[in-house]
Amino acid sequence: MGQIKVETCPIEGLYIIEPAVHRDDRGYFMETYNQRDMEEAGIRMNFVQDNQSMSVKGVLRGLHFQKEHPQAKLVRVIKGTVYDVAVDLRRGSSTYGKWYGCLLSAENNRQFYISEGFAHGFLVLSDEAEFCYKCTDFYHPGDEGGIAWNDPKIGIEWPELTGDYPGGPQAGNYRLTDGTPLILSDKDQLWGGIPDKES
Repeated sequence: MGQIKVETCPIEGLYIIEPAVHRDDRGYFMETYNQRDMEEAGIRMNFVQDNQSMSVKGVLRGLHFQKEHPQAKLVRVIKGTVYDVAVDLRRGSSTYGKWYGCLLSAENNRQFYISEGFAHGFLVLSDEAEFCYKCTDFYHPGDEGGIAWNDPKIGIEWPELTGDYPGGPQAGNYRLTDGTPLILSDKDQLWGGIPDKES
């Protein structure tokens, strides 16, 4: 090992991963994924799909999950900065409904590993952000689930975001502190709140 640094998070199943970056006057090199290093760190997964998206400042994507085909994800940012969030939806978990967030950027090279059973979303804080993620299951149309990004029962503290809760996940009057309006997809403005653990 030695090519990655792995930091556990307060919620079991979430990890911050920092690859070793080798720099010289030509530029840099780093391994963005090495199965052997991951397994030596106690993280086992089998990735089947890679995705990449670009989003502009103020875009919030999430909180998403797949219902019958849950995905673990290894996420990172290759341009810009996002605030990335995972919410525990595992019914048997002592941290059900709890959230954890971290800054991911092209500068810090951090990766966020999110095990199966979490909802996931991110807010773009830079002018643009390019976001890459590896998944352990394929995308299944019709299997999408989601929960409201601003559900007060979860209480995510999105950085640089201000506004009054309108009673649902609508963008409403939410803005970043520099005045950039919050941008949500139509679908992300329709999700309900997190179900009670017993329901």
